Amino acid sequence: MSNRVAILCSGQAGQHAGMFDLALEDARVAQLLQGWPLEELCGYSLQRILSDDKLLFANPIAQPLVVAAILANWEAIKTLVPKPVVVAGYSIGELASWAVAGALTAEEAIRLAALRAKLLQACIASDQPQVMLAISLSQTLTQMTEIQPLLQAHGFYVAIDVAEDAVIAGGLLQQADALEAVISNAGGKVTRLPIEIASHTPWMQAAVQPFEQALASSNMKAPLFPLLAGISGARLHDKAAATSSLSRQLAEPIRWQAVMDGLHEAGVTMVIELGPGSALAKMLKTRHPHIQCRSIEEFRSLAGLKKWVEQYADA
Repeated sequence: MSNRVAILCSGQAGQHAGMFDLALEDARVAQLLQGWPLEELCGYSLQRILSDDKLLFANPIAQPLVVAAILANWEAIKTLVPKPVVVAGYSIGELASWAVAGALTAEEAIRLAALRAKLLQACIASDQPQVMLAISLSQTLTQMTEIQPLLQAHGFYVAIDVAEDAVIAGGLLQQADALEAVISNAGGKVTRLPIEIASHTPWMQAAVQPFEQALASSNMKAPLFPLLAGISGARLHDKAAATSSLSRQLAEPIRWQAVMDGLHEAGVTMVIELGPGSALAKMLKTRHPHIQCRSIEEFRSLAGLKKWVEQYADA
């Protein structure tokens, strides 16, 4: 029986200097990339951005950059893989997923990503810098009902529901040290992420309506295959659903466990993560180990990816 393939679109935090290398093996993709408005929107050449970590992780640059990388990788591999039965994206990757599904052009998706970043950036007060934390919970903090009040007491909220014992939280940088101390004392672990914005939390509420209006005014059309909503894991099939989901997720938590379970419920047997990074493939392997999961970044060449796909496509 042929495999049921899903495509995953990565979020921020995995950017690196070689994030376009595999896609650029394809001369057609290299030409497409030159025509996309990345330099116009970011204010720097792609080469300059990739050589400077500060630029790589600056939010106004990172969001259109990640979308461009996802779409370049998709253009490079889409003829090498079976037609996906479903697509999902993590944070900014959810916007890119609608372009992977053919509902947006690459240019419009990149421009929307730049607008998204600008709107989120405007939610940060100059005297209240923000941060995102990866939190591994101890046994005493595994229940969401227990972690939520602790986070909110320090100006933080759950941003992404990653696993039964792990969350991403967003909040105020000035309260991060105190929160880290409390969690560490309770046996948990905290890692600061290279993201200076409390995405998917109420701190971003002011960005929701203008981004919803931009999506409603876009040329988005019906996707070629269904997508999973980050805020719920529900299947989405049209522009109205996309407009609601993509705008709401700016200030509401991503339910990534529900998305992963949605892939399982769709009968998915093979998953390819488009990068940058391989965090989504690793999380899915842990939660649903029967699904064959690989990130495009695990391959040294497009030929290697093609060989893996062919090996499992009719397994």
